Amino acid sequence: YYIDKKLASPAETRTEKEIAAEFGWKYYLSAAEQPEDVKLQIMDTQKDSSDFVLQELKLLDNAMGSGHVLVYAFDVFMQLYLAEGFRERDAAECIIKHNIFGLEIDKRAYQLAYFAIMMKGREYNRRILNKNIKLNLYNFINSHRISDEYYIRLEELSSLNHTLCKNYLDTLKKIINEFSNAAEIGSILKIENIDLEKISSLKKFVDVFDAFSNMDILYQIPEMHEKVLTILNILEILNYKYAAIVTNPPYLNKMSLSLEKYVKKNYPDVKTDLFSVFIKLNSQKLVKDGYAGFMTPFVWMFIKSYETLRKFLITNKSINSLIQMEYSAFEEATVPVCCFTIKNTKLEPVGNYFKLSDFRGGMKVQSCKVLEGIQDPTVNYFYQTNQENFAKIPGTPISYWVNDNIINLFSSEKTLQDIYKTKTGMTTSNNDLFVRFWSEVNFNEIEQHYGKDSYSIKKWFPYAKGGGYSKWYGFEEYIINWQDNGYDIKNYKKNGSKKSASVRNEEYYFIPGITWSSVTSSSFSARYLSPGHIFDSGGSAIFPFKT
Repeated sequence: YYIDKKLASPAETRTEKEIAAEFGWKYYLSAAEQPEDVKLQIMDTQKDSSDFVLQELKLLDNAMGSGHVLVYAFDVFMQLYLAEGFRERDAAECIIKHNIFGLEIDKRAYQLAYFAIMMKGREYNRRILNKNIKLNLYNFINSHRISDEYYIRLEELSSLNHTLCKNYLDTLKKIINEFSNAAEIGSILKIENIDLEKISSLKKFVDVFDAFSNMDILYQIPEMHEKVLTILNILEILNYKYAAIVTNPPYLNKMSLSLEKYVKKNYPDVKTDLFSVFIKLNSQKLVKDGYAGFMTPFVWMFIKSYETLRKFLITNKSINSLIQMEYSAFEEATVPVCCFTIKNTKLEPVGNYFKLSDFRGGMKVQSCKVLEGIQDPTVNYFYQTNQENFAKIPGTPISYWVNDNIINLFSSEKTLQDIYKTKTGMTTSNNDLFVRFWSEVNFNEIEQHYGKDSYSIKKWFPYAKGGGYSKWYGFEEYIINWQDNGYDIKNYKKNGSKKSASVRNEEYYFIPGITWSSVTSSSFSARYLSPGHIFDSGGSAIFPFKT
């Protein structure tokens, strides 16, 4: 963000790479080359860009844990301030006061983050611990135990007229009520119709205690007041717009009942997991051209339950860069992750992508491959892809490695579903009872030439139920008991319960088609489904419309 804004100034002559090299940012990745018409639009918007002050550049980690991201950000900010001519001790104060913001639900993690940032400040300013500087770091607290006595004291001490005072009290009570379960909800807490101006007015409204009386202390008014101030400060952080938000959000798809209910009500389109809520939420908290950085599971890129999220990002934001890591990149946790940045603009559809999923060896190998790709963009695992192409593929997967030929297939007038009908086959619910290999049965009991409108008294019929990797033809190894038009299967009751077999799409049995294995450890392979076969759910099939 800093480099974007600096380069917007006509007086700046250095390139992005030169600035990054000056600061020693070895992982800095230049923005992808955009189409010519996009470049012109970007130039037009930059003409209207106003100068910005470094002290106004806010960075947030709203799931900060023990503060690793913020500690790294502190050093980056220090470089920026020193480049602007600040002294180290002054820069340290500015960073703590103006630039770094953090939120966390775990109190112990918050304490560790607070300590880490203060020690960072102490590294550059030996007197900073004596200056009583308040950090913009908070842990969420529940708002219970704010008694009526506190509100009564506010009303007594307020100099406002009765109507205005009542309005402030009502608004404050609404906020306090919304924070009743904030320690569990955390940064995804959503409070409608509360802006920064209202929050500022509320802070002035509650700032009426010059001193606490003995009765105040008896009613624990000082503790309540401190809690209210903390809540308002947290709410203020939640309402800011940020130049950058960087976080490793929680990965949680099995939530408590109360959290699940809250997510479904407030974030229905991204309710699958907490990390998907953070992706959408953080990308909406940015200033114009601001960046949101994430490390999350990469399932959001492909799975149908995250399709709405993908469409939102592709339509409203720009995927600036993405690194898809190998499955066990982190030794601490076997999680398939990706790191990516979202830019708050619609104007830059081409992004940088690294496909590192094939490189084993943990983070040491992964980091080396990223550096190689930055130095040599011609490596075969680095891609610059226009995200508008993703929308051309059904389901909008983030398939950044797909070439133009495949994209054009999806853009053609006819698709596979216009030519073929895709059908799921049978589930017997007891293959041991109904299915055999050809070699297990008397050959004369097997019907080999059964047609769609034929009749046969034989018991066993050819059965396609998937298999391993085999192109074009194969895996015609099984037979199934379909005597009397499948009477035994259709009336089978497992363990005495209701009918348990699923005889699907029976009208497509015995006609030729194309089948494949639903599950395979190898590449996709399709093969001919010979006439006379019944097909299984593990070997689903497609058929021409004219059958």
